[in-house]
Amino acid sequence: MSRAYYSASLEKYLNDSSDSILGELTRQHQFALEDLQRNAWISQIKILKNELTNLPGSYLAFEYAIPRMGKRVDVIILYLGVVFVLEFKVGGKSYPNSALEQGLDYSVDLKNFHEQSHYRAIVPIIIATEAPSCEPLIKKYPDCVYFPIRSNENNFVSHIKAVANEINESNVLVPLEWLESIYKPTPTIIEAAQALYKGHSVKEISRSDSGTINLGATSDTISEIINLSKLEHKKSICFITGVPGAGKTLAGLNIANERHNVDEGEHAVFLSGNGPLVEVLQEALARNEVLEKKGTDKKITKIQALTKTKAFIQNIHHFRDDALQNEKPPIERVAVFDEAQRAWTLEQTRSFMARKKGIQGFDKSEPEFLISVLDRHQDWAIVICLIGGGQEINTGEAGLPEWFSAIQKNFPHWDVYVSNKLTDQEYTNGENIYSSLTDKQLTVKNELHLSVSVRSYRSEKLASFVKAFLDIKPDEAHSIYQQLKNDYPIAVTRDIDTAKHWLNSKARGGEGLGLTASSGAYRLKPYGIHIKSAIEPKTWFLNSRSDVRSAGFLEDVATEFDIQGLELDWTCIAWDANLRKIDNGWEFKNFRGTEWQNINDVIRRRYLLNAYRVLLTRARQGMIIFIPDGDESDRTRKPEFYNPVYEYFIQCGVQCI
Repeated sequence: MSRAYYSASLEKYLNDSSDSILGELTRQHQFALEDLQRNAWISQIKILKNELTNLPGSYLAFEYAIPRMGKRVDVIILYLGVVFVLEFKVGGKSYPNSALEQGLDYSVDLKNFHEQSHYRAIVPIIIATEAPSCEPLIKKYPDCVYFPIRSNENNFVSHIKAVANEINESNVLVPLEWLESIYKPTPTIIEAAQALYKGHSVKEISRSDSGTINLGATSDTISEIINLSKLEHKKSICFITGVPGAGKTLAGLNIANERHNVDEGEHAVFLSGNGPLVEVLQEALARNEVLEKKGTDKKITKIQALTKTKAFIQNIHHFRDDALQNEKPPIERVAVFDEAQRAWTLEQTRSFMARKKGIQGFDKSEPEFLISVLDRHQDWAIVICLIGGGQEINTGEAGLPEWFSAIQKNFPHWDVYVSNKLTDQEYTNGENIYSSLTDKQLTVKNELHLSVSVRSYRSEKLASFVKAFLDIKPDEAHSIYQQLKNDYPIAVTRDIDTAKHWLNSKARGGEGLGLTASSGAYRLKPYGIHIKSAIEPKTWFLNSRSDVRSAGFLEDVATEFDIQGLELDWTCIAWDANLRKIDNGWEFKNFRGTEWQNINDVIRRRYLLNAYRVLLTRARQGMIIFIPDGDESDRTRKPEFYNPVYEYFIQCGVQCI
């Protein structure tokens, strides 16, 4: 199926009637057609028919899909081997930054994910139809994506000619090969949630190359399990595992979205105990819906939009509190629990219930209680647990074994579906979690494991590098880094200003960048990094770089608790003396009062190591690690606290700048 609503050579385009082109665009449009869109198409068709006669040999495509973003380019023009990305602002009299950023974002997306565009010059052109004329600035980034060109309806063709002549591309571009090229999109979780919420499927916005585990296959497997459970009136629990950034949350959102159907009695909900993730996704969906419907007869207020998004994505603790107040079965029969390994132990749940809810003697861990809520249904129900290995970062987080303990204790009538990787050490901490399950109760399905990171799309080796680095395997880490360094840059520096400059030099268009540090990094304060100054996640992640509270302003810092489950394109990890490199391992510290103290508890050590694992796997395109020089005159920041980990990064092949 073509990714464009309409595509043709210039000759065919000029011969086709405007009405037939408009009819084709309308037929291909899957959503309700607003007058605003229809009128924009009419104007674009007319302008292009008038002007493109001066561009012989060109090829054009209307509404070309950008799957990662769930959006479409107004018009693509292929001319003299160059890809021109046209974004029209019909009636526009100026060139707002948002339009320039949009065109650049589309162009970068094509460069990174569209196979036939990897080695092509890509030029975004913003056509504000009534804007004044200005000379084009022909300037490119190192990967041959060009700075956005500002044009109006009268001069955009002359600009296309000028740029094409300047580039002087010798390699022939075959239009049909370009149009049918493999596209390997990897959306951010925010982009994915927005696209799914608008009605796109995970197969439309995820990678489709045969070398990557298809998220669609996981979703299809879950749907089969749900349908079987409905048919046989059974209750089932599924565990989806995956490496960091493999798309577990994306798979969960897709399942919840596809089964979000009250009319069929199978209302689904996406639940997470990750407060920042829930807040950011709810806000992103609401903002997007308000923007999409602005100026139409379906205009919606922010409050109305948030009410809708909160029914789709909920904080797991709010779900739990509702279930405590009402013993009836919930409306949901399909509950997706994100980061299920972070659900609370019996001790943590009991303590919370006594302190916060006034409930004494509560006798269920969070996994046991959450299963019991769905077990209230007399017929069928499904619990889907998304499990990340090595992701527990907070006191009282149970990890995977607690779920199986709960099943053994009270839910032997539930069918259990797992991946073939669930017994790995990083998920079980060495426990035999299957010991109490019968062969009849347990089913292994390989499709429930996502083995390839799609967050760091430029290199699927990042998760392996981080694991080898934290496992103190320098030779292995060095070998992996040599394979990924050209596609996924990692740098280390001793200067925070250098780190910020590096980030700013890398990010383009709407790409996200930000500072991160562990929640125990108390002695980064002398460098302007205050981890005790809490961020507002929705503002930090979603607001523009000009906002001093945003991630892109590079002033406020996010910790592992703020950023787990989310991601940015480029990050700086500020490394403090709470995790120190020693001879053949790590030394774990906690800052109390005025001194660093040893962390002796094995679980708390694992939490700290996992905190750095989270930070090191948040960047999609590349990262820089800031390691202070330290200060000999300050006993809490001695150089010997920092130098060994800096030297370890160098040993692993990371370049210092």
